[in-house]
Parts: sequence; structure tokens; C-alpha cells
Amino acid sequence: MRRLKKIILFSVIGLVLIIFTVLGVEATFKRHTQNKIFSEISSLPKTETVIILGASVHADGKLSPILKDRVDTAIKLYEQGKVENFLVTGDHRSDDYNEVDAMVNYLKKNGIDGDLIQADHAGLDTYDSMYRAGKLFEIDNAVVVTQAFHLPRALFIASNLDLNYYGYTADQRAYQTEYRLKQREKLANIKALWEVLLKKKPQTMQARLQ
Repeated sequence: MRRLKKIILFSVIGLVLIIFTVLGVEATFKRHTQNKIFSEISSLPKTETVIILGASVHADGKLSPILKDRVDTAIKLYEQGKVENFLVTGDHRSDDYNEVDAMVNYLKKNGIDGDLIQADHAGLDTYDSMYRAGKLFEIDNAVVVTQAFHLPRALFIASNLDLNYYGYTADQRAYQTEYRLKQREKLANIKALWEVLLKKKPQTMQARLQ
């Protein structure tokens, strides 16, 4: 019985420590990036490039609501004269799934000149996207467009890679998967911190993961 009580006690302590670690990392990310996140176009500094982080696309190439809002927001920044060109970065690890071409096609259909669009087909996660944007595409000054819950992680990574990136929120509606994504983000924060501390290299520095 005494042994069982010890097991329960240590389990509870372990759970509490995990919770505090997760919440602590989340708070740290927010504190370090809060002055670089904007939700009003008038307040956003001008930059050369808007970086659109990928998200899920449907089998027919249609953008998911979350991704559509990111791309629409980027177009709005361009139309308002806040950016000059685009970098779309996402997952294209197979011929059957291509976030990047879906974003490029959507931009072109909405009047964006293809010459203004750079495409990173190996942005397999947020860390890889930020790293490759700076080291491969040599983008030093940019605004990252994604949802508010995602921006602290993206900008914390960028800052630790010595990249001068701002963030602009792409939230335009309530999303069906928003709660699940926010919970997943807490764990993704831990992964990002680990990647930053280890100075991780991307899975590839090639144009596309083969």
C-alpha cells in the first residue's frame, strides 16, 4: 500500500512538473515575441517579404480555411503596400500532397504576379521553414503570416536564428479544429525550444526533399 502511494505521489509530481514546463515555455515564447506581433495593418512596419507558413490542403488542391486565411492576409498586406514579394513554405514531401503549389496557384488566381512568388517545397515544419527562409532564401527582413496561436513559436525560432521577422495575425474566423491545434501547439513549443537549443539543421537544404 505504501509503495502504491509513492507511485501515485511521484506520478502526480511528474504530471505537475510537465504542466508547469509546458505552460512556462508557452509564456516565455509569448513574452519574447509580443512586441513583434501585429494585428492592425497600419501599425505593421514595412518589410520586403511576407512569409506564408503552410497548412493542410484538400486532395483537390483547395486550401483549408486556416491556410486560405493566411494567404488572403498576405495578399492584403501586399495590396496595402506593406510587402513587396512572397515566400510560400510548406510540405511537399510527396507528389500526392503539395501545400506549396496550392498556395502559389491561389496567389496567381488572385492577381499576384508569379515573378513575385518564391516557393519553398521543403518547409516540413515551422523550424525548417524559418531556417530555410533565412539561410537558403537569404531573407533577413520579413513578416510571417499565420494564426495568432502559431506566431509566438515561429517568431521565437526566427529570433534565435538572428532573423529580423515580424508577425501578422491571419485569424479571420473561428476554426473547427482550433482547440485541438492550440493544444498541439503547446507540445510543438517544447519541440521548438529543443530545436533552438540544439541549433538543429533542417531535414534538407535542397530545393525539395526527395
